[in-house]
Amino acid sequence: MSAGTRIGAFGAALALLFAGATVAGGAIKPHGESPAAKDDDRGGHASAPGDEQMKASEHTEQAPTAAHGAQSHPVRGLAVAEDGLRVVVNDAELRRGQAENLCFRIVDERGATVRDFDVEHERRLHLIVARRDLTGFQHLHPEQAPDGSWSTELRVDEAGSYRLFADFSHEGTPQTLATDLRVDGSADPRPLPPPEADAVSDGDYDVHLDAGRAHPGREAELRFTITRDGVPVATEPYLGAGGHLVALREGDLAFLHVHPTEHGHGKATPSGEQDDSVGFAATFPTEGRYRLFLQFKHEGRVQTVAFTQAVAR
Repeated sequence: MSAGTRIGAFGAALALLFAGATVAGGAIKPHGESPAAKDDDRGGHASAPGDEQMKASEHTEQAPTAAHGAQSHPVRGLAVAEDGLRVVVNDAELRRGQAENLCFRIVDERGATVRDFDVEHERRLHLIVARRDLTGFQHLHPEQAPDGSWSTELRVDEAGSYRLFADFSHEGTPQTLATDLRVDGSADPRPLPPPEADAVSDGDYDVHLDAGRAHPGREAELRFTITRDGVPVATEPYLGAGGHLVALREGDLAFLHVHPTEHGHGKATPSGEQDDSVGFAATFPTEGRYRLFLQFKHEGRVQTVAFTQAVAR
């Protein structure tokens, strides 16, 4: 074979080898690349790693299931968006120890501000703020502006991550939407206090809790007896009842629906004595510990007291 013929055959072999490599390269994608990693032809862009997880977390946090087969009871306050509504805070960064104007809106699926709310417990919206370790509890009643936004003055004195709950009813459906607030500084989280039947309010009222043995998935009656200097106290109406109770689950801070009962609050006991206790009915969805924040009114001042409630089978 002549030199020219050998060179031509070698070139043909190289061309064939290159063509085969090109076909193989089209069948195998580069390591780590997927179709979702490319911009689409309409000018959109793919989600960055973790975007889908972040979007999912905007809607709900994973709630613990009831242990040992206990049926879970619906809770609220795990989602920033639910049933087509979303809570949007203008600025979630707060400065420690300073009064700030907290402004937020409830918006629908189109991003339009919701303006119409039902009256529940004498208010159209209740705002609850608590630190993630269930300290720093505040119950506020913001004002609604003509544009539908809500605002209130808020001061927090300790750093950390706080949970904001917007509790309201819209078109006859009670809802609680929640999001996080961040307060600058080094946080010092505290452990949840152990369950105790007695506690003292911020105004030095003695409060006794009778909850019996609370079980998951079953309605429990919570009865609070209030005294001052050993004398029973008859509370004044507050938000349409003898008191107001917020229950939050340790860990995910699920917001429980609690409603007042007719038990006590000036009614006569079988012995003929007056029962000035304040009662509520609550269904704890799972085993675990819950923080109960009772508020009651006496002599024109609202008192707040907190209890830890253990729930077990």
